[in-house]
Amino acid sequence: MRVALVCPYSLTRPGGVQGQVLGLARALDTAGHDVLVVAPDDARPPGLERVPDGPSRYAAGSSTRVQANGSVAPVALDPRAAWRARRAVAGFGAEVVHLHEPFAPAVGYGVLLEHALPSVGTYHRAGEGRGYRLAAPLARWADARLDVRCAVSEAAASTVAAVVGRRPVEVLFNGVEVDRFAGAAPVPSDAPAILFLGRHERRKGLEVLLEAYRRAEWPEGVAHPVLWVAGDGPETAGLRRRFAGVSGVEWLGVLPDAEVPGRLAGASVLCAPALGGESFGMVLLEAMAAGCAVVASDIPGYRAAAGGHAALVPPGDPETLGVVLADEVARRAAGHAEPGPGADGTGLLPAHLQAARRHAEEWSMDRLAERYVALYRRAVDRASRI
Repeated sequence: MRVALVCPYSLTRPGGVQGQVLGLARALDTAGHDVLVVAPDDARPPGLERVPDGPSRYAAGSSTRVQANGSVAPVALDPRAAWRARRAVAGFGAEVVHLHEPFAPAVGYGVLLEHALPSVGTYHRAGEGRGYRLAAPLARWADARLDVRCAVSEAAASTVAAVVGRRPVEVLFNGVEVDRFAGAAPVPSDAPAILFLGRHERRKGLEVLLEAYRRAEWPEGVAHPVLWVAGDGPETAGLRRRFAGVSGVEWLGVLPDAEVPGRLAGASVLCAPALGGESFGMVLLEAMAAGCAVVASDIPGYRAAAGGHAALVPPGDPETLGVVLADEVARRAAGHAEPGPGADGTGLLPAHLQAARRHAEEWSMDRLAERYVALYRRAVDRASRI
């Protein structure tokens, strides 16, 4: 099929939706489909970029950072971006268009004006927020133009239902590019490494993690763990000043996409201390695929993704988080390595991490792509009967 994937968020900023769009594009391309990704892009002028042996991208324009759901969304607000997106999809000759976060401005709105094109929409967000309520009339207009509606989790499905009503929605999942993470070469570390990977804003809980790391009593006989802090955001400068005297914290900045699997493979523990607002714990599954233990907040999106393979702690509780992190570091240090199911068949993992990797494989991007292709065909069939 010829599929246009429309992402409202800039591809030059790391994010969960952007990662899902690009990963799905690669999986569809590998499966033999023709794919075009349309999104804002702050690194390139508007226009088409043909990628050798991969899905092409169309830059619809630059983005503006907008406060949304306790975070900052890099969306294109220029109406010309919506017009360019519409032109790009039409010029590509798409059989179906797949819009991610259909309510987010503005590139998707231009595509939805062409109602004759079969359309699938995927909702990622959990938590309504003031913006959702204010934009409800526009959201209902956009939602009504979709032939097939999906959500990445029950939390995301409930969020969209609160805005537009309980129309039929297919609850799928976010996909993991398992081979990409399972086969990654670990970034070396002289000590056990705890990794934080996310934007530095309040709802991601980095402050809680730093406080937990400062208070924690680490196991005897194990090297003092290092805390790798990846990403950036509005709280970076303040947190760096506040925790400047804490030894062992390494501020990595925003990691290139290609470096993330190696960091996860090299870490002993991934810590995801978010306070809320997470519809699905994608990074938890990526860590499991890479063979990394996971400690995360006990919130619905993370709980659903973990499937019993992560240590969950109450959000916003640095004392408990520090105790659990110390336990996980000790457990990983004492774990007996057994042959693991890595991409090359030679990886060594403790048994509980092997089980976590098998759990992550159930959420593979290839499997998700198959589910989406079935929905694309349903959208085409529905549009042909209207």
